Amino acid sequence: MAETRVITLGCRLNAFESEVMRRHAGIAGLEDTVIVNTCTVTAEAGRQARQTVRRLRRRSPGARIVVTGCAAQVDPETFAAMPEVDQVLGNAEKMDPAAWRRQSGASDGAQRLRVADIMDRDGAGKRPLEGFSIGGLEGRTRAFAQVQQGCDHRCTFCIVPFARGPSRSLPTGAVVDQVRRLAAAGHAEVVLTGVDVSSYGADLTDRPTLGRLVRLILAEVPELKRLRLSTVDPGNVDRDLLRVLAEEPRLMPHLHLSLQSADDTVLKRMRRRHDRAGAMALCGAARRARPDVVFGADLIAGFPTESDAMFRNTLAAVDDLGLTYLHVFPYSPRPDTPAARMPPVQTAVRGERAARLRSAGETALARSLAGRVGSTAEVLVEDGNRGRSRTYAPVQLTFEAAAGSIIGTRITDAAADHLIGAQAA
Repeated sequence: MAETRVITLGCRLNAFESEVMRRHAGIAGLEDTVIVNTCTVTAEAGRQARQTVRRLRRRSPGARIVVTGCAAQVDPETFAAMPEVDQVLGNAEKMDPAAWRRQSGASDGAQRLRVADIMDRDGAGKRPLEGFSIGGLEGRTRAFAQVQQGCDHRCTFCIVPFARGPSRSLPTGAVVDQVRRLAAAGHAEVVLTGVDVSSYGADLTDRPTLGRLVRLILAEVPELKRLRLSTVDPGNVDRDLLRVLAEEPRLMPHLHLSLQSADDTVLKRMRRRHDRAGAMALCGAARRARPDVVFGADLIAGFPTESDAMFRNTLAAVDDLGLTYLHVFPYSPRPDTPAARMPPVQTAVRGERAARLRSAGETALARSLAGRVGSTAEVLVEDGNRGRSRTYAPVQLTFEAAAGSIIGTRITDAAADHLIGAQAA
């Protein structure tokens, strides 16, 4: 029999959860099964998920197809009605080992659709967050530890809270245990991940902040060489996180910001928690705390009502904030969100603005990398001759090194999107 395959659509958290599902399915002994972990951030993402399911059925006519993830959570009936689909699992159910053990018995309609109301704080939405950690995700040598799930905010463009449920945090002790196990297994770097990691701890009794969690991990797991954060909300970075950034070299000097825009009017219409001045203040404070820190950002181009002047404010922020790694998305309306009812920007204009932001990002990255030529860098090797520096810069090595090792390199040159590193003397 063929083994279970997992098809991942969407974000890094989905990729993380796909590996958890792969583990659960393997323990359950599932065979000849294809799991499709869907995304619903845009209407196009949902269409691509349905297209993927149809294509999989044509290519694997005898396989069992299980659809799960965010699109399955918010629109389960659509997937359940597809003749290609054998079962639909919600986002809470997909992380439950028992759901995978029950697969062989899922034949009738009631079992075919297993999607609880994830917004029900007395039901699936109240379910305690379980600790999951994954090493070697997507062939990488760094490991990932989920510390938080869900979101309590209501950005006007975003459906994710209704796909992920309310914010839930893993207790600090459980996070430390996860990280300790990953470090003991030989992982030199751990990335803390979640839907809204900046809100970590707000739902716990003692209300620990993300900064306190980071400090505790580094104190309790001294053998961990590197700790990195996934995307943080610039409107909710606690002071202790900036202090630990200044004081602890094992926290990597790389912050990826869920910025979305740098125009105050657009940010208000997005219902974001920060403004342009707040983002500038955060980047300045982080640089004062850690002069070598670099910033990435998620940016949306062509949000409804965005004028040329509003867009120029966001474009200027690439230089004003010193952004290095950009994830740029042309706005795509998601049904059932307030932004989808706002006056739209023409599709061609959205695409043109996204292209200009990407070009600015490429220029900023090339400039940042060129400025590192002649310096030294500690590189976490991902395979024989590629790795990442402490600031997340990709490094192409001119020599072979063991995957998972951290080695000192001398940066001899820079390409448009990566550094060239020779072995340090």
